[in-house]
Amino acid sequence: MAVCDILKMGDPRLLRVAQPVTEFDSDALHLLITDLLDSMRAADGAGLAAPQIGVDLQVVIFGTDAANPRYPNAPLVPKTVLINPLITPLGEGEQTPSEDEDWEGCLSVPGLRGKVPRYSRIRYTGFDQYGDAIDRTVDGFHARVVQHECDHLWGKLYPMRMRDFSQFGFVDALQASN
Repeated sequence: MAVCDILKMGDPRLLRVAQPVTEFDSDALHLLITDLLDSMRAADGAGLAAPQIGVDLQVVIFGTDAANPRYPNAPLVPKTVLINPLITPLGEGEQTPSEDEDWEGCLSVPGLRGKVPRYSRIRYTGFDQYGDAIDRTVDGFHARVVQHECDHLWGKLYPMRMRDFSQFGFVDALQASN
């Protein structure tokens, strides 16, 4: 149980594709999840992926509560451990999945925010730490958080998804201009 250093953009370990978890309900996996939770809480994050602390496994955690100062107006997202995830974009009925752009930040890109396109509605599947299946359909902020954290498993940081770098900057400068 420890608060781990969070890797910053520029560290090549953040660009690797993480390996699937093959052993569930192990001491090592439970320790990793505890480290992720402790590190996420210490940084006031909404989520954290194992690659962000230098662990090359497909494990993400996410969840918010009313006390999160980085996302004070965001809807609550249930605390979740998601392993070996698969994300499927969804549309309404037979429509093509739609995207929304909204502001994102990242513990690996501290002090910066950018407008990032994400699917507005998704289904995500995977497993919890015990190997039990997870299957959820979500939208809005919840969908954004899941996509952001899972991007870390594929070696992507949110600036790599941005389309307009005029919508990217330091938080304090962006707040001063509004």
